[in-house]
Amino acid sequence: MTPSETKEHSPMQQQAQTFGYRLLKQDGAARLGEVVTPRGIVRTPAFMPVGTVATVKALTFDQVKQAGADIVLANTYHLMLRPGAERVARLGGLHNFMRWDGPILTDSGGFQVMSLSKIRKINEEGVRFASHIDGSRHLLTPERAVEIQCLLGSDIQMQLDECISLPAERKETERAMELSLRWAARAQRAFSDLAKPGQALFGIVQGGVDAELRQRSAEALVAMDLPGYAVGGLAVGEGQELMLRTLDGVLPHLPSHKPRYLMGVGTPSDLIKSVARGVDMFDCVMPTRNGRHGLAFTWNGKVNLRNARHADDPAPLDEQSSCPGARDYSRAYLHHLVRSGEYLGAMLLSWVNTTFYQELMAAMRLAIAEGRFNTWAEETLDRIERTN
Repeated sequence: MTPSETKEHSPMQQQAQTFGYRLLKQDGAARLGEVVTPRGIVRTPAFMPVGTVATVKALTFDQVKQAGADIVLANTYHLMLRPGAERVARLGGLHNFMRWDGPILTDSGGFQVMSLSKIRKINEEGVRFASHIDGSRHLLTPERAVEIQCLLGSDIQMQLDECISLPAERKETERAMELSLRWAARAQRAFSDLAKPGQALFGIVQGGVDAELRQRSAEALVAMDLPGYAVGGLAVGEGQELMLRTLDGVLPHLPSHKPRYLMGVGTPSDLIKSVARGVDMFDCVMPTRNGRHGLAFTWNGKVNLRNARHADDPAPLDEQSSCPGARDYSRAYLHHLVRSGEYLGAMLLSWVNTTFYQELMAAMRLAIAEGRFNTWAEETLDRIERTN
């Protein structure tokens, strides 16, 4: 299937006063749906480009929108440190600040606190940590994480959770999972006091790769009747097989009438195999990070533009792509930009990869709508997993 065969009509930017999810069709476990927000509809399965500090690296938001994204992700931890949530609020909120009028999801900052902070101490209250920027001390609680996200004005907010590294002892995994559940309840109470109509708070299922802990986490969160549910704590080194096995154990315990979000994932193969299991939403830095390092994703596999074999190749990356970066520039020129360390190389390849990921999601939506997802997935995985 070529990208031209996956085109869809743009989502109706209808005004909704409440948050919701519509399941439009199911093909096996794969789901075609819509997340409805006051700022527009998110077609699912959806991939959210990561705009960590209110920018998708190396791209303008006009390019992100032209690539086909309905929603982007921003990071609570980074924005609370710089420029500060209160400042963003004074400047009219995150949408105005970064010039994006569609929905925004903000993560809670828990993962970044665990992975980036120089000093951190976790207790029932929250997480005390030192900024990775200047060493300044901060306390992030479930309530403060919600307050920051409300100041930013994001449409979908995430509870604060504790994300531990894998592998981990069961006792430690269980402790972190239960703490995350208590924090979810506190986040829900804070959200009910601070949020505006149409905003939504998602809970995060934790429990490592332990099926029983994951089930307990999912069932407790579902009992809170939250608007949506994420699966966190994966794509942290456990490998695809364990990740998929964990999804197989978790997803049946999540309600079918609410969106399901797999955090921090992943490769094109990860996306296809997770959609096949019933995941609706994804985010990952992979498209732009790989673009900045000279790796392009195409419908005929990955292309490492650093390789000398591309130095004399006049062919484009993909002449059928909807992205000018893939269609209008030769591999020789892109190779030259990458090897020369020119900014334009990172910009073009980030654009190429962001567009490819959106084309991939559009192709999945079309395949589900037409009832041929499994056949499409088998054929597509064989092509896109090649390395050129």
